[in-house]
Amino acid sequence: MTLFRIFLVTIIAVIGVYTGIVVANHGVGLYPIFFGDIADMTWNGQFNLDFLGFLIMSGVWVAWRHAFSVGGIILGFAAFNLGAPFLAAYLLIESIRNKGDSAAILLGKARAENRR
Repeated sequence: MTLFRIFLVTIIAVIGVYTGIVVANHGVGLYPIFFGDIADMTWNGQFNLDFLGFLIMSGVWVAWRHAFSVGGIILGFAAFNLGAPFLAAYLLIESIRNKGDSAAILLGKARAENRR
């Protein structure tokens, strides 16, 4: 679990620094570029569409993990919009809260306890 947590912190740090540099150089106009590339039907667009699928799965999983409660939907929306840094921070926090219990991290504490 320690290596996994180091991996998560590394993702947060690397993408955070990279994003800071991109924002400083190009501003915050991500969405028009992201969806514009998809509309252009290029390899950049193909990658963005594939990544969009991962973002959707991430958001739905986080919301599902919280039984689609209001808080879960808000967290799912955050996962969808904030990407890997959010998901890495979320998993890091949940790994600490659940003391490394992978079933509880993936399913949520209540679902994990019901499996036993």
